[in-house]
Amino acid sequence: MEDDTSLGCMTDNSTRLDHVVLWVRDPVASADFYEKTLGMEPVRLTEFAAGAVSFPSVRLNDETIFDLMPLTLADGMKMVPGAAESAGHPVNHVCLALPADDFETLRARLEEGSVPVSDFSRDSFGARGTARRSFYFRDPDGNVFEARHYD
Repeated sequence: MEDDTSLGCMTDNSTRLDHVVLWVRDPVASADFYEKTLGMEPVRLTEFAAGAVSFPSVRLNDETIFDLMPLTLADGMKMVPGAAESAGHPVNHVCLALPADDFETLRARLEEGSVPVSDFSRDSFGARGTARRSFYFRDPDGNVFEARHYD
């Protein structure tokens, strides 16, 4: 049995964001977008393509992944009443806090890829206080993201 340290995971039990599940039309194309545009590492993509797992993920950091859930699985979501209807994007947006250099790199990648981005917002409140700048964009499936930096 592998321990958490061999998996590169945090071993303390403090509360953290583990994963976010995003509904997507094409998990492989979505993984490609997140890898090339946001620099996220694909997880279980080969296994998904081989039919061994029902969805792939992309790694945001050592502690957090985004699961790329195929919309075709929505009808099977029975964990709580109404879960299948969550495929209609009830989440307003997901915010990524980045170092200033990565923030600039992300915006440049999005613009190079012809992904529409919003104007900059300034001095927005968030988990770490007031963010200096932020902007919004959508992934290929219409999920809205905010990118921000605090420094």
